[in-house]
Amino acid sequence: MSKNKIKPIYTELQGYLAQAPSSDKASTVSDSSLWQQFNNTIDELNKISNNNYDKFKITNINQGARGPFILNSDYRSKLNGLIMRLYGEYFETESSPISGSPSTIVSQNQSQSQTTRIAMIMDFQSLIDEKLYSSELNEKEKTFLEKIKVALPSVKSFAEITSLIINIAKSLGISVDQLSKIFGQ
Repeated sequence: MSKNKIKPIYTELQGYLAQAPSSDKASTVSDSSLWQQFNNTIDELNKISNNNYDKFKITNINQGARGPFILNSDYRSKLNGLIMRLYGEYFETESSPISGSPSTIVSQNQSQSQTTRIAMIMDFQSLIDEKLYSSELNEKEKTFLEKIKVALPSVKSFAEITSLIINIAKSLGISVDQLSKIFGQ
């Protein structure tokens, strides 16, 4: 298996960890899209790698007065475990991804750039997930959002996201008015 196909998912998982709620052991996470997105990423990883990483999926979902929730420590633990597993299987010649601060980053500017990129991608993925799970979209619009979501881990700038949106919309025959409807608040 080529690690080039795994690398975008590996980086995506590191982004999830960077955006994960603080590591207070008593805290909970009640945003189900967070663990659903993580579990969907594991499904994608299983398919691409022909391995089974299901043991890292979030399955211990509790039910409370305000709805479903998971322990933040469980989420962070499984996320950390999967990142380190992938590191050991595919990227052990690289610097460890989890060591207080990313040791793969050579300079502060690169670190800030990567953090901004990861935050931008995570925000956009969250928006796409929100639209996919809560909106009344037709099949063409869903396909559009799913294609963008798959391509996001390889995006390096806002300009690339814009280009990606335009190109995919054009290929599917989605108009500016439809884009406005899809991304409208």
